[in-house]
Amino acid sequence: MRRTLERPAASPALPAGVATMFGSGLSNQTGAAIGSLAFPVLGPLGVVAVRQYVAALVLVAVGRPRVRAFTWRQWWPVLLLAVVFGTMNLTLYTAIDRVGLGLAVTLEFLGPLSIALAASRRRLDAGCALLAAAGVVVLMRPQPSTDYLGMALGLIAACCWASYILLNRLVGRRIPGAQGSAAAASVSALTFLPVGIVLAVRHPPTAGAILCAVTAGVLSSAVPYLADLLTLRKVPAQTFGLFMSVNPVLAAVVGWVVLGQSLGLLEWAAIGAVVAANTVSLTPR
Repeated sequence: MRRTLERPAASPALPAGVATMFGSGLSNQTGAAIGSLAFPVLGPLGVVAVRQYVAALVLVAVGRPRVRAFTWRQWWPVLLLAVVFGTMNLTLYTAIDRVGLGLAVTLEFLGPLSIALAASRRRLDAGCALLAAAGVVVLMRPQPSTDYLGMALGLIAACCWASYILLNRLVGRRIPGAQGSAAAASVSALTFLPVGIVLAVRHPPTAGAILCAVTAGVLSSAVPYLADLLTLRKVPAQTFGLFMSVNPVLAAVVGWVVLGQSLGLLEWAAIGAVVAANTVSLTPR
C-alpha cells in the first residue's frame, strides 16, 4: 500500500534511493509475472487471494493496528480502502492474464496520472492528458486479437488505483502511522479467505502454483512496501513520483523476458506516451 510521504534525508543518499526505487519497481513487476505463472492452476482470483494474505501479514506486522480503538469515522474509509485494494489487484491480475503484463500495468497507471492532472491547472498538463489519451487509443485500437474485456479491466484497475490514493490520504489523516493501511489489508485478506478455501477444496493447488503465488505476494507486496519505506527517507517525494512512472516500461520488459510477451513498435510508443505524460505531469509547478 502507498504511504504518507516523509521529508527526505540529505541529498548524498539520492543514488542509494534511486537504486532502491529501481529494485522495488523491478521486484513488483517480477512478482506479478511470476504470479501469472500460477494462473493455469489457481486463476487470477486464487493468486490475488494469496497476495492479499501476504500483504496483510506484512502490513499488520509493521502497522500493528489497534482496531478496537477505531471509531466509525475511522472505520468507514478503512472498509472502502479494503474493497478498493482487493478490487484493484483482482482487476489488474485478470487484465494481465488477458492482455499481458506491460499493457495491463500501463492502463493501470492512468489512475495516478488522472489524480496528478486533476490537481493541476497548467496548460502543459492538458497536453499530458492528450498524450496519454493518444497512447490509450493506440493500445485499444481495433485488431483481430484485441481483448476489450482485458482492456476494460485494466481501466477499472486504474480507477481503483485513483480511489486507492485518495482513500489512503483520508485514512492517513484519520489514523496514525500505517495502522489504517494494515487494517484495510486485513479486512481485504479476510474477504478473500473464503475464496481461497473454496478454490483449494475444488481444485487442490500444486506446490509449484502455491510457491508462485506466495512469491508474487512477497515480491509485489512485502518487498515494495519495505523498500519504499526506506526510499522515502532518502529521496524527495517528487523524485519518488517521477521514478514510479517507469513501472510500465519495467512491466513490459519483465513481461517480455519472463513471459515471452513481446510488443510491437506501436505498443512501445503508446507505453512511452503514457510514461512521458506521467513524468511531465509530476514535474514541479
